[in-house]
Amino acid sequence: MILNIVILGLVTLSRVVELPIARANTRRLLAAGGQEVGAGHYPSIVALHAAWLATLWWLARDRPVDLPLLVLFGLVECARIWVLRTLGKRWTTRIIVVPNEKLVARGPYRYLRHPNYAVVVAEIALLPLVFGLWRVSLLFSLLNAAVLTIRIREEDRALGEAQRG
Repeated sequence: MILNIVILGLVTLSRVVELPIARANTRRLLAAGGQEVGAGHYPSIVALHAAWLATLWWLARDRPVDLPLLVLFGLVECARIWVLRTLGKRWTTRIIVVPNEKLVARGPYRYLRHPNYAVVVAEIALLPLVFGLWRVSLLFSLLNAAVLTIRIREEDRALGEAQRG
């Protein structure tokens, strides 16, 4: 049970630490002339992630931990850090398009168009599996797929328009 609380605590802490960084980056990008796109689906993303974490805190505290899956989740978190470091001050939880900015093409963006979303897909699916909660993994993966379908479409459209200028 202590390991479970440590795992969930670290994941929760990482999200709590990231939120003020995302807000500061959003403010900075907007001040630089950026425009937010697709804000209508943002509350759904917040609700999904909050419900996912709350469900894990509720159901996973006293479950056995699958150590190989935990190691895999740790690798996914390393990929998350790689994405965040690559984007730096351009990382935010919202879609902000700044005119005349080129798309990031280094780090994981050399290999994937949306590495941040690949990480999120893996996190949402994998962490419940660490605790043997395959139904939670399936449910939130399906909900996440629905939200990401909207988000990626909005982001691709906005970034495509910005690149065409």
